[in-house]
Amino acid sequence: MKPKIQIRLLSSLSKVFPGDPLADKAVASASALRGEVFSFQLAVRSEMHVKEATLTVRSGLERVLRVRRVGLAPCELPFIHWDEGMIRREAGLYPDPLLDFIDGKFPLFPGQWRALWITVDLPKAVKAGVYPIDLSVTAGEAKTETARFTLKVLDAVLPAQTLLQTQWFHADCLAVHYRAPVLSEAWWGHVGRYMKNAAAHGINMILTPLFTPPLDTRVGGERPTVQLVGVEKNGSRYHFDFSALKQWIELALASGLTTFEMSHLFTQWGAGFAPKIVVTEKGVPKKLFGWHTPAMDKPYQDFLAQFLPALVHFIYRAGIRDQVYFHVSDEPGLAHLEAYKAAAASLAKHLADFPVIDALSSIEFYRTGAVKRPVPSNNHIEDFVEAGVPGLWTYYCVSQWKKVPNRYFNMPSSRNRILGFLLWKYKIEGFLHWGFNFWHAQYSVRSVNPFENTDAGFGFPSGDSFLVYPGEEGPVDSLRHEVHREGLQDMRALQLLEKKLGRDKTLAFLERGLKKPLSMEEYPRDTAWLLSTRERINKELEKILK
Repeated sequence: MKPKIQIRLLSSLSKVFPGDPLADKAVASASALRGEVFSFQLAVRSEMHVKEATLTVRSGLERVLRVRRVGLAPCELPFIHWDEGMIRREAGLYPDPLLDFIDGKFPLFPGQWRALWITVDLPKAVKAGVYPIDLSVTAGEAKTETARFTLKVLDAVLPAQTLLQTQWFHADCLAVHYRAPVLSEAWWGHVGRYMKNAAAHGINMILTPLFTPPLDTRVGGERPTVQLVGVEKNGSRYHFDFSALKQWIELALASGLTTFEMSHLFTQWGAGFAPKIVVTEKGVPKKLFGWHTPAMDKPYQDFLAQFLPALVHFIYRAGIRDQVYFHVSDEPGLAHLEAYKAAAASLAKHLADFPVIDALSSIEFYRTGAVKRPVPSNNHIEDFVEAGVPGLWTYYCVSQWKKVPNRYFNMPSSRNRILGFLLWKYKIEGFLHWGFNFWHAQYSVRSVNPFENTDAGFGFPSGDSFLVYPGEEGPVDSLRHEVHREGLQDMRALQLLEKKLGRDKTLAFLERGLKKPLSMEEYPRDTAWLLSTRERINKELEKILK
């Protein structure tokens, strides 16, 4: 009798653990809009060890279809705090990296469920219609198993993303991991590849290291230097070289990014000090400013008084006046309010034409006028909604664990994707997260290999600090990265429906059947609701657009 394999079609929201029974129901059909990136999974279980199993795909969408296997990543710190919206507490191997097949083959392991991730990148010009996707798995001597997924492509184009989104791009991590000196040809090559990946996933704003960003750095310590502005000092005068910044901007725009957030000009958690800035004086480069420089120290303020007008002049000449945002300091607390106000005021006289955004939680920063465009965390957003903050942004990170959406390894993918509906509901203008590719330990005390350590040196829950892994040739996506993009596409589908029905009718349609209105803390936790709601949106669009 031949050994058996089992297969099951699943949505992109299932997390397949190798040692667990497969509890999720099969999902064998769905719909999508033209211009959408759609994903689903094929779970496979074998009774035997197969080093080289084969997947055969036949479909009219083959040319825009990509298959990867869902790899496992170590998770030693699944959580720091716990709520009931997490799928497990145990350390172990969690499904996350999306790995390319090796020579067109993938492995199977005795008694383990493993998943294949199938992505269909639908062009805007694709013909509407019903597309079968036939999948066949051949594994050793086992009988070939087949499945069919049916994707209906609607005759409507997903609208362009209007939300500004930044997942902080850590250029120093690329230099360290790939051993490519900052500003070297090799480093620029890696930067470009990661920029393109970011843009393809709905990230359109990029953290731009004018000087080494003073983020997640131990007090008195420092991160590897990554500084796009060359600075020379002659007496009391400074000369600025913007050629590397110009190259960064041109590369970002060519990669599909549109907007630039200039790195913070004061240190994190209080705006107490200057960032690390390397200055060449008499031919010798040295760290002129840093933790030894109080924020309002006259030498640093004199530096800013020369640097900022020169930077503004460069921005205008580069033609990106309306595509630039600035930061003062990241995550100041209420105890830092006066220091933050002083730092912000020192910048305002030079940057009056530009928006300033900062992640923070206390509404007092807005009420006192210290910041006009706050970026509150999603668990503190209601205060800012009630205050009527225009053009509202939001963010989440390690501290946003209770009830609200987030993307830890041990959270269900539905808790990641639900953010898209909520961004639409709250009329959010921008979303910020601190970790696109933070591959350092907490406080940047050392580098880590994220394939081996997924919690920033045991500092944050696995999944908080990065969305992409460093592959040999470029970024390796995570399933969290893909699911987050799906949430953004849900938001854009709602925006299209809103154009047809109006906002009130669209909101009523979205919340139909719910006991409570959607909020950052109140939303259905089950995958079925999220999937069925997106299908309802698509069907309504199809009906309206006929």
